[in-house]
Amino acid sequence: MAAPVDEAVASMDLHGKERRPCAGVFVSARCSFGNAGKIAMAGAIPTFRLCGCMLSLLLAGCATSPHQSLPPASGDASWRVVVPPDTVRYQLALGEVSSGATPFKRVTPVYPPSVLAHCPPPQEVPALLVVDEQGKVDEVRVTGEAQADASRHVFVDAVRVAALQWQFNPLTINRWAADVDGNSHVVDSEAKPFSLAYVFRFACHAGKSTVSSAAAQR
Repeated sequence: MAAPVDEAVASMDLHGKERRPCAGVFVSARCSFGNAGKIAMAGAIPTFRLCGCMLSLLLAGCATSPHQSLPPASGDASWRVVVPPDTVRYQLALGEVSSGATPFKRVTPVYPPSVLAHCPPPQEVPALLVVDEQGKVDEVRVTGEAQADASRHVFVDAVRVAALQWQFNPLTINRWAADVDGNSHVVDSEAKPFSLAYVFRFACHAGKSTVSSAAAQR
């Protein structure tokens, strides 16, 4: 019987020429040459695959990573009070005290979905909220609205839609006086209109949007 050959020899073809083993192919059988010069397989059944199956192996080994979609657009808002240099306040007389003018319902502006896809640079929209005696926003005045182009108007519209839904505690001016016993009590009360100046800022970050504002009471 001929001496056994190793796995490298087992990769020769029937004409005795060396054939390189395919990448990723494993041989678990031992081989020997018979009398006719043919390769005889001894022992366990071989578990390798011929190079003709390489295409199948390559296709089977390919894997595509799942597409990760961007998170949906979302917005949040934060407010900080600022006092512009031209802020005008009610002048209170002796014995008068003001109260109210505080918001109890605020609706966050929605980042315009039509421009979120290309994620434009941050946009700031200065707006003056005019509030009536009942605490309802009666008007929203946006600085530079008349000169705004179509891409700017979508942010202006978002501010107006949200701000018109805001509600405030009415601004009330109470006049106090002391009676003959020296006890103080309210002798007169009047609700006043007022306005608040805000700067709304829209920002887009990797598919997520944020909206913030800064307020100043007038």
